[in-house]
Amino acid sequence: MNLLQATNKNILKASEIIKSGGLVAFPTETVYGLGADGLNPIAVAKIFDIKKRPAFNPLILHISNKNKLHDFTHYSDERIDSLIEKFWPGPLTLVLRKKEIVPEIVTAGNDTVAVRMPNHNVALELINQSGTPIAAPSANRFGHLSPTEAEHVKKSLGSKVDLILDGGKCKVGVESTILLYKDEKFFLLRPGGLSREEIEKAIGKIEFVSTSADKPLAPGQLPYHYSPEIPLHFLSEETIKSNSTKRIGVLFFTRTTIEGNFYSQKILSPSGDMKEAAANLFRYLHEFENEKVDIILVEPIKEEGLGMAIMDRLKRAAKKY
Repeated sequence: MNLLQATNKNILKASEIIKSGGLVAFPTETVYGLGADGLNPIAVAKIFDIKKRPAFNPLILHISNKNKLHDFTHYSDERIDSLIEKFWPGPLTLVLRKKEIVPEIVTAGNDTVAVRMPNHNVALELINQSGTPIAAPSANRFGHLSPTEAEHVKKSLGSKVDLILDGGKCKVGVESTILLYKDEKFFLLRPGGLSREEIEKAIGKIEFVSTSADKPLAPGQLPYHYSPEIPLHFLSEETIKSNSTKRIGVLFFTRTTIEGNFYSQKILSPSGDMKEAAANLFRYLHEFENEKVDIILVEPIKEEGLGMAIMDRLKRAAKKY
C-alpha cells in the first residue's frame, strides 16, 4: 500500500524516497503535487514518463524558505521581494531567470524557472527533510483532472508513485497563479489561487502574455488541459436539449438556474464564495466521473477574482471536447 497518512514518520520516509531519486505525491494548498528532487535530472525525468507529460512543458520548483529563491534565480527588483513577503507561502509562482544549478529538464530548455513556496505544513516539511527543492506538477495523468485529495492521485497514478502522502483535502483547490518577470515588467501566465486584483494591489498593473503552445514558459498554458474523462461543455438550453437522452451531470455556481431531468447536479458555492467554489471545482468533477455520467455541463461564471482561474480551467477542459 503506497498511500499513507502524512505523519512525521511517513514524511521522513517520503523524504528518503526523494533523496534516493524516487517520486512522492504530496499535498499542497492548491492541488496534490508529484514530486522529485528538482536538482536530479534522472529523477525529474520519471515525472514526465509517469504522467506522459510533454518534455517541452516546464515544471515548478517548490522551496520551503523564501531566501532559497536566490539560490536558483537571478533578480534584483524589489517588487519581487514585496511579492514573496506578502504572498509566500501561498499560491503564487514566479518565473524568473534561472541559475545554472537548475537542470534543463525542469525548465524545458527555457532560460527561466518557475518557483513557489507552498502554504502547507506537509509540503514544507517534506521539502525541508529532503534538503532539496522539489520539482512537481500536479499528481495526475497529463491533461486530466487535477487531484485535490489523495484518493484522486491513487485513482490516476496508482502504484506508479513510490509513496502518496495523504494530507487531506486541498484548501485552495486550483493551481497557483503564475507570474513572469521580464524586462522589468510582470506578466500573468496562468490565473490561479491568488487573484490578479490582489497582486495588482501589491505591485501595480500586470500584463497578459501569449506564449507559443509548443514552447510554454510555465505549466497550464497548453490549449486544453484539466479535462475529465467525460465530455465537458458549458451549460445552455441548447446543450441540455442536444444531450437529453444522456445521463447529464450539471455543475451550477450558486443555485439551480435551469431545471431539467439531470442525472446528477452539484453547486460550487451556495453562498457565492469564490474560494469555496474554487476548492470544490476539481472535487466535483472527480465525483461526476465516479458517478459515470455521460456528459458534464457547467454554468459559466464571471471572470473576476478567483472566477478567472475557475473559468480558465473550465475553458481548457471544454476545449478538448
